[in-house]
Amino acid sequence: MYPPQLVAPMKADLTSVGFQELLTADEVDSFFKDAQGSTLVVINSVCGCAAGACRPGVKAALARSEAKPDNLVTVFAGVDHEAVAKMREYTLPYPPSSPAIAIFRDDELVHFIERHHIEGRSAEMIAQHLLMAFEEFCGEKA
Repeated sequence: MYPPQLVAPMKADLTSVGFQELLTADEVDSFFKDAQGSTLVVINSVCGCAAGACRPGVKAALARSEAKPDNLVTVFAGVDHEAVAKMREYTLPYPPSSPAIAIFRDDELVHFIERHHIEGRSAEMIAQHLLMAFEEFCGEKA
């Protein structure tokens, strides 16, 4: 478990741009029970690729895209264990991965970006990937 003071700025990196933090398994289930439209999920983490590529790429894509997800949610690996375990049930058949980015339509997983697609890539590459995914799965055209 990471100290709360260590992860607070990493969590705020996403919550400050509108992400809803899901902290428990019940919150994850409740969210998906009522989810409508498109949802962007970020499984956040303390690793360097989360800080250098994942979070900045996600924020850049959201800032630049006209097709935006209807909902933004996040869970934090290594901290919110119960919520992350439940979220990983929703992202099956993909193996556990953090950081990771998922797009859902209602409660159906339609796109998933695993850690190995984030690690070693720039924030701009992640943003470009997400811009294409938003166009396909979010907004009025989806």
